[in-house]
Amino acid sequence: MSVTPDAAQSPSAGRRFRAYTTKHLDELTARAGLAADERLAVRAVATVLPFRVNSYVVDELIDWDAAPDDPIYKLVFPQADMLPQEDVSRIADLLSAGADRKELNQAANQVRATLNPHPAGQMDLNVPTKGNEEPIPGIQHKYNETVLFFPKQGQTCHAYCTYCFRWAQFVGDADLKFASSEIDQMVEYVRSHPEVTSVLFTGGDPMIMGEGVISKYIEPLLEIDHLEAIRIGTKALGYWPQRFVTDPDADDTLRLFEKVVESGKNLAFMAHFSHPNEMAPELVQEAVRRVRNTGAVIRTQAPMIRTINDDAATWESMWRTHLRHGMVPYYMFVERDTGPQDYFAVPLAEAYDIFRTAYQNVSGLARTVRGPSMSATPGKVCVDGVTEIAGEKVFVLHFIQARDPELVGRPFFAKYDEKAAWLFDLKPALGATHFPWEVPPEGGGSNGLIDPTRL
Repeated sequence: MSVTPDAAQSPSAGRRFRAYTTKHLDELTARAGLAADERLAVRAVATVLPFRVNSYVVDELIDWDAAPDDPIYKLVFPQADMLPQEDVSRIADLLSAGADRKELNQAANQVRATLNPHPAGQMDLNVPTKGNEEPIPGIQHKYNETVLFFPKQGQTCHAYCTYCFRWAQFVGDADLKFASSEIDQMVEYVRSHPEVTSVLFTGGDPMIMGEGVISKYIEPLLEIDHLEAIRIGTKALGYWPQRFVTDPDADDTLRLFEKVVESGKNLAFMAHFSHPNEMAPELVQEAVRRVRNTGAVIRTQAPMIRTINDDAATWESMWRTHLRHGMVPYYMFVERDTGPQDYFAVPLAEAYDIFRTAYQNVSGLARTVRGPSMSATPGKVCVDGVTEIAGEKVFVLHFIQARDPELVGRPFFAKYDEKAAWLFDLKPALGATHFPWEVPPEGGGSNGLIDPTRL
């Protein structure tokens, strides 16, 4: 598990982790050239939505000469227009007046309540229950084959993405947060559900945990025969590659990965890369090499984000770079209907054009990627194209995954709408009265109601 000399000599290699939070925000945004009123507006947004960055991102990834227009800067620093102007102005006035923490939190919570903190039925449809109907904390089970687990110690990140759909994990009401440290409960749930073939550790970021903690969650799963894969959803490769190269427990972590592979399980490292610039440092390339050498498969994914990666050349470059370093392009997501979606979302028609242009310019080895994909309430819906059928312009879509397995792989059609940015913006096409997961309406016309028997 030796470290290559170039990576070891990187300015960031071996540094201790240092986080920057809202108390550093004014200083950092001044470095980006923002005026005082602009900095105040950013602080107001950061009162509602989480902000956290670290020394590696600040020193190695952001081009400060290009800030505030640099894509990595936009990726981690709140933007003044991410929230409605009236909300930003109200909180900015409170900040200027020196309001106390209680008053600021009250105002921030009022705004958060309008932002759909847990989309796609996460709180009411995804959480399994025990025999007495008591919800099992920290677990989501949306699709038959996959259980999501939110380890309590992994519910933060090395840095926060401004587009994060799980922003509610980091701010606001504790009742809205998924987390559990009940390892035995999680293992027993998986053991008692033979249909479950993979467990996804998510958050937050599981790789914020040290090896001594994460191994306590992972190792008991290796004894479950019907479990085929362990997935780790993480942004650590992009935001803190030292985790796998020079951190004190880097080698121990990689040995844990080897243990998973040697047990006969697939270790799927679900790496979030939002822009090709995140792959530029030699340190991250070394981290990728070391993770892959354990036998883990690194699959890459990200949402399409307006102002950050909403052009085909960026995605083509990203997929080519990932392939060159032995990673597998996996998903292009559509920004979810939560948080500042109105700021970041790209219309489905535009997202499909960007995907198709990038897709047709890469080799078949990179065409493992799927998208644009929406992780919506009934399942993962992929936009396959735009075409004309019987004189009607339509979107062609299908379910990659679904709550109801009968829907998986079934094509369906929606009326073309150049402004639609999410599944529920669409209407059935070709005379259909409802979508496959909806309750058939009486008297015709789609009522948009979701049939609970299909979920």
